Amino acid sequence: MQQDWQHESLWPDKSARLKLFGSIPSVAGEKPIEAEGMQDLQNSHHNFLFALDQVGIGNLRYPLIVLSTLSPSKMTTTARFHLTTSLSQQSRGINMSRLTEQLELARQHGLSDRFEDLSTLTRSLAQHMQQEQAKLVVEYDWYYERQAPRSGHIGLNHAVARLELSYSTDHSLHVKATLEVQITTLCPCSRDISEYSAHNQRGRITMEITPKHGLLPDNWKERLLEVAESNASSIPYPVLKRPDEKYITEQAYENARFVEDILRLNAADLYESEWIESFTIHCRNEESIHQHDAIGSVSYCRE
Repeated sequence: MQQDWQHESLWPDKSARLKLFGSIPSVAGEKPIEAEGMQDLQNSHHNFLFALDQVGIGNLRYPLIVLSTLSPSKMTTTARFHLTTSLSQQSRGINMSRLTEQLELARQHGLSDRFEDLSTLTRSLAQHMQQEQAKLVVEYDWYYERQAPRSGHIGLNHAVARLELSYSTDHSLHVKATLEVQITTLCPCSRDISEYSAHNQRGRITMEITPKHGLLPDNWKERLLEVAESNASSIPYPVLKRPDEKYITEQAYENARFVEDILRLNAADLYESEWIESFTIHCRNEESIHQHDAIGSVSYCRE
C-alpha cells in the first residue's frame, strides 16, 4: 500500500506520535508523592471484626535453584510461589510488597529447594510482616537425566514437585511434600485374556507425604521417584531407539499392574520409609482403550 508521506519533514517525531495515539499530559495533583506523606491504610488499627487465617500473594512465578543427587545436580527452574501470613483482627491489611521483598532477598542469597532454605524464608515472612503465622507453597518442575536401557541415549525427564511449609511464632513448622511422577502401566486383565499383546497406558502417581518431626531430607524427591518408578510396569524415557523400545515393551508386559496394584505397592514402600509420618497416594491411568481414566487413592497415618 502506498504511504501518503511525500516529504520526510512531514514525519511526526516521537512525542507527536504518542500524542497522536492517545497520550495526554500528566495531571498536576495535590496528593503527596513521597511515602512519608502518604496515608498507610493497610496499617490502620481498629476492630475489623475478624482475624484472617491467611492473606498474601499467589501464583507468583520466580526462579528457583533445584538441587538433586541425580544429574543435573543443580538447575534453575521457574517455580510458582504462594506466600501468605495471618492477619490480626486489629489490623486492616498487610504490606504485600514485603512478601516479594523477602523472596527477592532470598533469591539474591541463592534460594534453592532445600528444606533449610525454604523454612528460613517462611520464618522470615512471619517476622517481617509481624504476624503470628506464615505459609509458603512452591511448585516447580524437577528435571533429571534418564538413560535409555539398551542404547544408552540420555535425555531429560521431569516430575512436578510441591512443598508446603506452615510456620507459627510458637516455633512450630509443619511440612508437606508432594511429587507427581509419570509411569507406564500395562493391564493384567488384557494380558490374561488376549492371545497376544495387551493394552497399556500412561499413569500419573501423586504422592503427598508428611515427614516425621517436620524434618524433610534433602533427597526426598529422589526417594519418592524411586518408589513410583520401581513399582510401575515400566517408565517413560526421553530418547528411545528400537532396541530400547523392545526392552521396555517386554518389561511392561512382564510387570502388568492395575491401578489398585500401583496404589498398594507404592503404599507399602512409603509405609516402610521410617522418615514418613503420613501419606496420601493418588493414581490416574489415562486409558488407551476407553475415553475415561482409571483412578484411585490410599492414605495412611502412623498412630
